[in-house]
Amino acid sequence: MKRLVLAVLAIWLLAAPPVMAADDSQEAWAALVHGGHVALIRHGNAPPGYGDPPGFKIDDCATQRNLDERGREQARALGEAFRQHGVRPDKILSSPWCRCLETARLMALGPVDGTWVVAASDKSPERLAAMRQMLANWRGPGTLVVVTHALTVQALVGIMPGQAETVVVRPKPGKESGVEVVGRIPVP
Repeated sequence: MKRLVLAVLAIWLLAAPPVMAADDSQEAWAALVHGGHVALIRHGNAPPGYGDPPGFKIDDCATQRNLDERGREQARALGEAFRQHGVRPDKILSSPWCRCLETARLMALGPVDGTWVVAASDKSPERLAAMRQMLANWRGPGTLVVVTHALTVQALVGIMPGQAETVVVRPKPGKESGVEVVGRIPVP
């Protein structure tokens, strides 16, 4: 009997996340449409995975890990999903890495500002602190779109997003500093 209960519990735990993920995604889209929220987007597919080749130069895309055609398709599809849901970005910020800038531009939601602040991680604590403050102070009226890296999102909210995945956050209410996660939007 004990094994049966454990088996049923295991099956329930495996089945539950997709249901919660659908609700999670719907809540995230609704928050973005409402405004006053932030869309943290990991750049599109850029093989082989993490980091850049030795000796890369930030001002030379040929030396970096860049989007492949799948990553470009993801970026265009993400932009289309934002338009279909009626999300109105007030501001679009991107890490200065070419894969982030290209993702943001291919989304075609408006002008993109490349800035070092959103290329933050545990390895750049001063930028991470500045980014946390910027997100905590965002009030809209529309949505702030930030195209960045997986390690940046992980350092901010503890979630390692997939390529082209969106994590939606909102500033904590009142005078409390920081942000809270509203939900996640999978790759379109």
